[in-house]
Parts: sequence; C-alpha cells; structure tokens
Amino acid sequence: MVMSVPGVSCDLSPAGSDGESIGNCPFSQRLFMILWLKGVIFNVTTVDLKRKPADLQDLAPGTNPPFVTFNGEVKVDVNMIEEFLEAKLTPPSYPRLAPKHREANTAGIDVFAKFSAYIKNPRKDTNDALEKALLKSLYRLDDFLRTPLSDEIDAYASGDLPESSRSFLDGSDLTLADCNLLPKLHILKVVAKKYRGFEIPVEMTGVWRYLNCAYQREEFTSTCPAEREIEFAYLDVAKRIK
Repeated sequence: MVMSVPGVSCDLSPAGSDGESIGNCPFSQRLFMILWLKGVIFNVTTVDLKRKPADLQDLAPGTNPPFVTFNGEVKVDVNMIEEFLEAKLTPPSYPRLAPKHREANTAGIDVFAKFSAYIKNPRKDTNDALEKALLKSLYRLDDFLRTPLSDEIDAYASGDLPESSRSFLDGSDLTLADCNLLPKLHILKVVAKKYRGFEIPVEMTGVWRYLNCAYQREEFTSTCPAEREIEFAYLDVAKRIK
C-alpha cells in the first residue's frame, strides 16, 4: 500500500489464495480502516507471502506485512503503527480517531482469543467448555453495546436507563477501537459458522446491531476480504473435533 503522506510508505496486505486479491489479515484491515477514516489516499499492493519480493525481505527480514517505514525506520508492530498514524495524521488536516470513552478501548478485548482457542481445539471433551467461554465473552461485549455511555444518559430523566442504540463502540462514529475489533468479530462470525456450525445468538441484539452498522460503512466493507478468503485462511487452522 502506498500512502500520500510525506516520508511514509507502507506494505500492508498479504495476498489471498490466488496470490493477488486481498487476503485475510485483520491487522491489515485495521490499518486500512484507519487510513480510510483519516481521509488518506492510498493504493493497495498485495504481497504473496510464498514469493515475497527480495526488497521486502531486505526491508523487514523475517517479518510479514503489515509494516510501515518512516524516514528509513521500519515499524512492524500493529499497535505501534496505529499510535504512529494517530500521532502523525492530526487535525486540522486529519481527524482524531481515539475513542472519547476509555471503556470503548477494552470492549470485546478477549473475544478473538476465546474464538481462536475454540476454533483451534480438536478435542471433543473440551469443546463445550471453550464454546461457553466464547459465548461468555460475546455476552460481555453485547452487554457493553446495549448499556448507554455517559453522554447517552439524561441526568434528569426518571426511571430505568434506556438501552443504548449507538452504532459503534464509542458512539455514532467509527474509532480506533472499532478498527481493531470489527475485522476480528467478522472473522469469528464467518469462520465459526463455516467450521463449527456456531452462530452468534440472535438475542445478542447489541452485537448484531454493531455488525450490521459496520456492514453499511464502506470503510469496513471496502477493506474486508471476501468470505472465501477468510474461510480459506482457516482451512488448516480450524481443527476437526475428534
């Protein structure tokens, strides 16, 4: 990927199964979304990791995309890249994307880890426990999304608090927290259904509202790999239950 920011160059997208299309990489999509939300003009160049060009091997030996170079310095940690982009691309030229509510940063923080443990497990005797752990994590996320944030609460209203109707973790706008969580949550939805017959329960209205709002935003849909690429990426990762 090439960005129109002086001094910065990026390679952010492993190629898909055909060696050309965008492959499954939630870290790359996370950074794509940040740049799109920042209003940065960029081109995507996919890299076939099986035939990685020599110049990329020399630039970041032993490292796969995503990574960023700035004034000759290579940044390979996705969290550091996010921090760099937020610090480098600032108002008034670029919007800030950090959440206003601190709790938005940690919402759903363990969902992907619980999903990974569940989908990689081949043992029938531990499958139910791992599925319950995943559900518990998803229910915590659902509870967060259904609970109103501080600026949604009318201090003078009486009675019970109304359920939140916000679109995203921090409110009506996409933030850095969503760029991190949404690609992983989408992978969970696609892969768990394909290889485990597991679907996010319909009663998790907060989670489904969140996903459906994301599917209406081009910052998410235009940076998302095809479902077949996500399924292909997990073909050997998702273990058969024995």
